[in-house]
Amino acid sequence: MDSNGKPVVLITGCSQGGIGHALAKEFAANDCLVVATGRSLVSMPDLQQDSRFFLQELDVVSAESVNRVVSNVIEKYGRVDVLVNNAGVQCVAPLAEIPLSALERTFNTNFYGPVRLVQAVVPHMASRRKGKIVNVGSVIALAPTPWAGAYSASKAALHSLTDSLRLELRPFGIDVINVVPGAIRSKIGNSAIALYNQMPDWKLYKPFEAKIRERAYLSQGLKSTPSEDFASKTVAVVLKKNPPAWFSYGHHSTAMAIMYHLPLFIRDFIYRRVFKF
Repeated sequence: MDSNGKPVVLITGCSQGGIGHALAKEFAANDCLVVATGRSLVSMPDLQQDSRFFLQELDVVSAESVNRVVSNVIEKYGRVDVLVNNAGVQCVAPLAEIPLSALERTFNTNFYGPVRLVQAVVPHMASRRKGKIVNVGSVIALAPTPWAGAYSASKAALHSLTDSLRLELRPFGIDVINVVPGAIRSKIGNSAIALYNQMPDWKLYKPFEAKIRERAYLSQGLKSTPSEDFASKTVAVVLKKNPPAWFSYGHHSTAMAIMYHLPLFIRDFIYRRVFKF
């Protein structure tokens, strides 16, 4: 800690209207020094005049960008106490026809992005034998739906990586927490549709076009949990002296945990009814 004893928290994907933005504001409200990052500073206009935030442009798919930002943070604060790997992209498309470039982009952001950040901050945390790494997964990894296979696979990979990482980093005094949001209100649906509009015309799946488009907004229903509510619960857990290995919160999180434990033929039956197969 620096002289004022405030934890330094580095968060990826903090554009306004998203989960990362809500987390940044909540960590700041809990007396943390927050490094809020996004691909563009323009995406975080309300944080620019607030001295509690150190804003940085960061693209998680670029190792050069990641290393530059981590160096800037170490230079300014001397450490990173908490890393929150939140940046992510949704991707809706049928797996048999998805362009491989879209699948690769999804994994590059949602999976390799967190790995780049982990490898950049761990040496600093290990040298102090102290730190916390928070990987933001998704309940959809527990029971993947049709049309979002690329996204759910990238999040399932992140969950698996997080479990291994927790064990590997324990000898260095670093806590690793898998935060698993349910349906949280954000702009993920809008960004998913923007990416979807760049997809080619489907051949086999043309008749499912409307359903695939609907899937982009599945987490953004009337009952989805406000991002501020999710952020306040999550930050309280992360800042505990001994945080849990797993924390899930938000609309549908209990239902998806149940779906995970159901026999596959029952889960498939439910999804065929919901998605009208």
